[in-house]
Amino acid sequence: MKKIITSLAAITLFSSAITAQTTLKNTGNPLFTDNYTADPAPMVASDGKLYLYCGHDECFEDSVGFEGQYGFNITEWLCYSTEDMQTWTSHGSIMKPTDFKWAKGEAWAAQAIEKDGKFYFYTTVQAADPLNCKCVAVAVADSPTGPFKDAIGKPLVEDKMTPNGERGWWNDIDPTILIDDDGTPWLCWGNGTCFLARLKKNMVEIDGEIITLPMQNYVEGPWLSKRNGLYYLTYASMGKGSETISYATAKNITGPWTFQGELTGSGKDSFTIHPGLINFKGKDYLFYHNSTLSLNGYGPATGRRSVCVDKLKYNADGTMQKVIQTEKGVSK
Repeated sequence: MKKIITSLAAITLFSSAITAQTTLKNTGNPLFTDNYTADPAPMVASDGKLYLYCGHDECFEDSVGFEGQYGFNITEWLCYSTEDMQTWTSHGSIMKPTDFKWAKGEAWAAQAIEKDGKFYFYTTVQAADPLNCKCVAVAVADSPTGPFKDAIGKPLVEDKMTPNGERGWWNDIDPTILIDDDGTPWLCWGNGTCFLARLKKNMVEIDGEIITLPMQNYVEGPWLSKRNGLYYLTYASMGKGSETISYATAKNITGPWTFQGELTGSGKDSFTIHPGLINFKGKDYLFYHNSTLSLNGYGPATGRRSVCVDKLKYNADGTMQKVIQTEKGVSK
């Protein structure tokens, strides 16, 4: 009888996991209308699907918060997947900051990558005492949708490992990861200061020194990519009163880097913006966020962000054409 009950419980849990997934149609930007979402991080997995990770901007009672009247309250990371950019599956929450037992909150920007059948999730959390600073964390899973678990039981990067720039104790945020053609993993991150470090092949240890990349008009949210032998560092830069997206290119990942100017203007109604670049089935896309979504009786606000996507095009010399943010996005 006990075995039967256990089996029924397992079936119930499995069924719940299936029904928890929601199918969404691409009707334009914002891309998702089931949640407030921010800091999009696309990844193409070996199963041929595109997975998009993003922070969940929770919307409770209106109150003065971290910035502005409607402060950021990012409580977990969500995951969506697609095979054609038109139909998306919502996989719900794949991790919370408190899943890192040494952390106490704040699900800031993240990026996932696949290597040797494992999925590594690099992200930002607020460490609890005694560290009490922003840290870069790393989690690992056997599936792109998790469950993700703390890979090393401590921060991968903490405040004492980097020089405090203008952002002080919270400059270690927004990690981006790139595995180079020779198999070398590179981690880049930073608020106010752009840091770069090589990782060991195990993906969970810094290998050598942490260097600083002098990026023009750099604020936060870096995204590393490579195309035709050229490295790209796309990041949030400061525009007129709010962030824009700018980028630089280099023939060597450690530099020198050449500033190429702005890629986008500001996200509509949003102070922040965060780039995520991907090539999927032969087409290039730029994911970002704005703050135009109204959901569950709440209106748009700077801390209620919504992920968007538009086409990305390259010139013959490798530079990127400026992306015009549209309401249609890539919907058919």
